[in-house]
Amino acid sequence: MPEDVTPDDLHTSARNELKTLSKENAEQVARHLAMAARLIEEDPALAHEHALAASRRAGRIAIVRESLGITAYATGDFALALRELRTYRRISGKDDQIALMVDSERGIGRSDRALETGRAADRSNLSTPVRVALAIAMSGARLDQGETELALGELQIPELNPDRAFEWSPALFGAHAAVLEDLGRDDEAAFWLDRAEVAADALGMGDDDEMIVEDGLIEGEFPDDESVDAPVASAVEEPTVSEPVDEPAEELETEPETIVEDESVEAPKADS
Repeated sequence: MPEDVTPDDLHTSARNELKTLSKENAEQVARHLAMAARLIEEDPALAHEHALAASRRAGRIAIVRESLGITAYATGDFALALRELRTYRRISGKDDQIALMVDSERGIGRSDRALETGRAADRSNLSTPVRVALAIAMSGARLDQGETELALGELQIPELNPDRAFEWSPALFGAHAAVLEDLGRDDEAAFWLDRAEVAADALGMGDDDEMIVEDGLIEGEFPDDESVDAPVASAVEEPTVSEPVDEPAEELETEPETIVEDESVEAPKADS
């Protein structure tokens, strides 16, 4: 653990979840979670080790189980990711990781269960980024089953607007383009791929808010087919599908053996 990593590196809302722990334990858990967040892109395996260390100290804290699930997903351990994200949902009552749960079901070869999981979520209670991510994941599950037209239908959501760019727009537009290409609708696919690139470039300018994409950038490029007027999305890279596991779903709900049930008990070995 680098000495320059402090509990203050963790977001305030996440630190607030650790207030039930002893001060020393909360600080160590916060540092491990901060490291997991720092490393998740460049070194998912090491990020996962930090999340595991945090879970040994504070296994009943929602943010800890969420972090463990996310890092497990990033390392391709989809069965563990699903178990941890289910536990996170049970503790927190939140569905904000539903897209990763759907993708985790896909990752263990259960696209039918993925679709069931996604359909069970109340989309009206999801934030826009989560709703978009869920549409992309559901579209991927349809593709897994060879249902390309239905995959396109999953992407018919109001958030697809080629003239506006949000943080989720490049993935949404790119997913739409990928499905259209699979359907042989190459002109439309090229249009949406271009919009994905324009959106990514616009967002790269450092504005975190919505950006208006000038109409002049798309003049004469919009396909005539009316189907492109419907919002469409899908395709962050699909996770590599691992071999299906034989464990029944209910077994995934159990707590991992590494979790210390009493989070107030300190475990010095987890500091390393």
